Amino acid sequence: MARLITPALLALLLLVTLLSLSVGSTAIEVLPGLLDFFSGQQSLNAIVVGEIRLPRTLIALAVGAALGLSGAALQGLLRNPLAEPGLTGASQGAALGAASVFYFGLFPSLGAAAPSVAGLIGAGVALVLMLALAGSARSHMVIMAGLAISTLCGAALATVLNFAPNPYAMQELVFWLLGSVSERGLDHLWLLLPPLLAGSLLIISQRRLLSGLSLGDQVARSMGLNYRYGSIMLVLGAALLVGSSVAVAGSIGFVGLLVPHLLRPLVQHRPERLLIPAALAGAILVCAADICVRLLPPGRELKLGVLTSILGTPLFIWLVWKERKRWN
Repeated sequence: MARLITPALLALLLLVTLLSLSVGSTAIEVLPGLLDFFSGQQSLNAIVVGEIRLPRTLIALAVGAALGLSGAALQGLLRNPLAEPGLTGASQGAALGAASVFYFGLFPSLGAAAPSVAGLIGAGVALVLMLALAGSARSHMVIMAGLAISTLCGAALATVLNFAPNPYAMQELVFWLLGSVSERGLDHLWLLLPPLLAGSLLIISQRRLLSGLSLGDQVARSMGLNYRYGSIMLVLGAALLVGSSVAVAGSIGFVGLLVPHLLRPLVQHRPERLLIPAALAGAILVCAADICVRLLPPGRELKLGVLTSILGTPLFIWLVWKERKRWN
């Protein structure tokens, strides 16, 4: 079963991607549109697929993969099934950075990409503060430092909302924070890819440490693994992933928490084997949720982050109930 999970998820990922490119208010032919777009022909199919649906689909896949992978890495590092990507403080830092654009009008020359750039800067500052505050790489210190920075950034974000210059700025900021991949272009994708690739490589490089930590700190050290260095790399990788995701798409909850929960039994509870399936499943979940958003009746669009929270909350309650019954 463990060997089949990754190929099965890859096949499902391809199916969801094609479905995402097909769904929309305008009926078009996907494959001819892709061929026209990459060959430079200006047809209706090429414009709709290449400039609207393709960036939205790719960003949804990238954000979902980032959240799923970061959640699996943090849960494996902290050996805590309730750990989620927001523990690093990077998500709140990214939200605060993006909010500063709406409040102070920063980076006007960047246009629509300004919130994403500011969000990446905010995530980076939050990460530096978290690592400096944590000092050691012990799990409990990482959690405490991450929660402290998240609380600080959350308080600053609430202050920005409270003193918004006008109701329209507040409304735009709140809608952005709810999470969405609509109205995103290829420039947002290129902005997301470097930290996404860097964070993924940092986490994948520490698969052996995650395997050792599943047996305890002492066993990991007896295997000659550098616990301090590896822990910092895992936290840094997770922070890069979640910070860049929030910077581009806003807050999309429950993906990094629930996806590892659902897949862990399928990989024999091996944290190092969970990384790739969690990334694939996260990409599938966010892309499928975005498809559901587009299929809703026309009118005011339901934000992607709201939908994932609505769907994720009952599932999370069921998981808690299941764990309670197991321990009783």
